[in-house]
Amino acid sequence: MAQADSLRAEGRMYGIDEGDSTTLAQAYETLKKYTEVSRQFSEICPFIPCTSSLYTYAHACYHYGRLLREKDNPVEAMQVFINATHSRTHDYHILGRVYSNMGEIAHLASDFQLSYDMFERSGDMFLQSGDTTSYYHCLNRMAFELAEQGKKEETLELLRIVETQCLDKGVLNQVIETKVVLYEIELQQDSVIYYSTELLNRGYKSATILLNRAKAYSFKGEKDSAVYYAGIVLSMTDELYDLNNALYILTNDDTTKNSEAIKETAANRADVQKIIEDKRSKTAQAVQLLEQDLHRRPDLKWVYVIVAFVLSLCSCSILYFLWRKRKQHRELIKDLHKKKEEQSHLENTINSLSQLQETRHAQIQKEAEEVCQLLGNSSDIRAELCWNNYEQMCTTVNLRLFGIIDRLQSFSLSEKEMRLCVLVLLQASTEQMVDMIPYARSGIGKLKYTTARKLGTTTSVMRSFILNLMG
Repeated sequence: MAQADSLRAEGRMYGIDEGDSTTLAQAYETLKKYTEVSRQFSEICPFIPCTSSLYTYAHACYHYGRLLREKDNPVEAMQVFINATHSRTHDYHILGRVYSNMGEIAHLASDFQLSYDMFERSGDMFLQSGDTTSYYHCLNRMAFELAEQGKKEETLELLRIVETQCLDKGVLNQVIETKVVLYEIELQQDSVIYYSTELLNRGYKSATILLNRAKAYSFKGEKDSAVYYAGIVLSMTDELYDLNNALYILTNDDTTKNSEAIKETAANRADVQKIIEDKRSKTAQAVQLLEQDLHRRPDLKWVYVIVAFVLSLCSCSILYFLWRKRKQHRELIKDLHKKKEEQSHLENTINSLSQLQETRHAQIQKEAEEVCQLLGNSSDIRAELCWNNYEQMCTTVNLRLFGIIDRLQSFSLSEKEMRLCVLVLLQASTEQMVDMIPYARSGIGKLKYTTARKLGTTTSVMRSFILNLMG
């Protein structure tokens, strides 16, 4: 392959030199065998790709296929190109060239839809390789194949995309060339002449442009111009299809020739047509080979391997999932038991605290009753409770009766109502209340009633309510 590359660098790759052909053929056959070995190795060890051999083999397929095309062997060339597409290489640029050549062969067989599909694949490959110029070239060729099918609107839409996005002058010239072909098929001869003139003014001269220009003049009845451009086509190309069309124009439009010259031109055209028929037969076989490959049943061996691998992976995943679920279930049950034990312990603690609080509350109430009885039986309650100074009285009562004043203050009681609550707690008589608040005897009942309402209780259980506030 290295020697074949050096020949390509010298421009001898596509010539007819037998030594060059042999060198490239040998490189192709050797790489083909090596790639088969690599593929068998990949079947044994699918996770170890042989990318270098696939890359080189794909290159060999492309160059050898081009050489076979040059030697007018499209069937073998197509098979070699198909081998390149099966090489599993990731060299998208070389694959783009391969699909482009397959599209060219399909075009020569007049299978324009298949040719369009191949150029579409080629464009995708070039786009992945980052070769935007070749990508726009493929878009133009796709438009060309649409033009051959008479799909005018689709053709112009693709050409608009290329014109607005591509900056390469060569591709833009090819766009105009496609328009010439499109309008020639649409029988818009003035447009053919207009666009072909634009290309000629740009210095872009090709046999296709001149031939379509000759056809346009022939259709318009301008035979001299038609013969002139047809003659140029004959002198500048050996492409059989262009030669055949140019000879047709010369046979029908050249009135300056004598009968012998016309017969000679017609004979030449007959020879060219025979060669074209043979060429079309070969390209038709090549296209049939391509279509069989496109519609062939895929090799299911790898599909089975992948399906088996996926099923195994799914089974392992399911087993792992079930194991994880079971483990999580056990951990959840364990946590529930632990939480239940903690909750039981907490409830026991709360019950113990509640019982302790109830015991403490009962003890405080008992002590409070004793203090209240002691104070109530005191010979001088005023002195005991510092009754004449309200602030000092509150402090003294708080100290002796377990902070009862602080608890009563949350009910927003007045000074008289506070004093009344203390006296009720001490079980003072009505006369003591009248004397110590001081308050009118007739109003003591009303004062008790309003105070009980503020406390949220009744006069009958007022003392028990106040006593329960302590503790």
